[in-house]
Amino acid sequence: MDFWLKDLLTQIDEATAKLIATADGLTCKQVSEPSLLSGWTRGHVLTHIARAAEAHRNLLEAVRTGTDIPAYASQEARDTSIENGASRPVAEQVADIERTAAAFRAAAVTTPDDAWKTSVTILHLEPFPASQVVLRKLVELELHHVDLNAGYR
Repeated sequence: MDFWLKDLLTQIDEATAKLIATADGLTCKQVSEPSLLSGWTRGHVLTHIARAAEAHRNLLEAVRTGTDIPAYASQEARDTSIENGASRPVAEQVADIERTAAAFRAAAVTTPDDAWKTSVTILHLEPFPASQVVLRKLVELELHHVDLNAGYR
């Protein structure tokens, strides 16, 4: 595994552990309270983190296997999934994040070196190299951890 990937995966593992510690400290009532994102509760943010991990994994699976796997089926499917998952109990939210983080990591470590230069895209965004998926995952974790409005800065 290349140094850049090992380093980013270590940072992702650490950010995930911190996020899970924060989420574990929330009550179900607190999960239903507003986040820093307009119109979203903390449950929306937690669900989004899990769905984004799946989307990032999908992109890595696509470049690894050479198949066409979209990040999300559609914008509507993404939004519906987040809305439907937002009201789940804390334990379900945490388990979802743990499961999707592990699946993302497994996809990252099995992505061949030559696949990292392959262009991918998420919904309406401009194409970018698959190598940026790992950095985007880290950014998602850190930014949305702050968005939880639960004391993380």
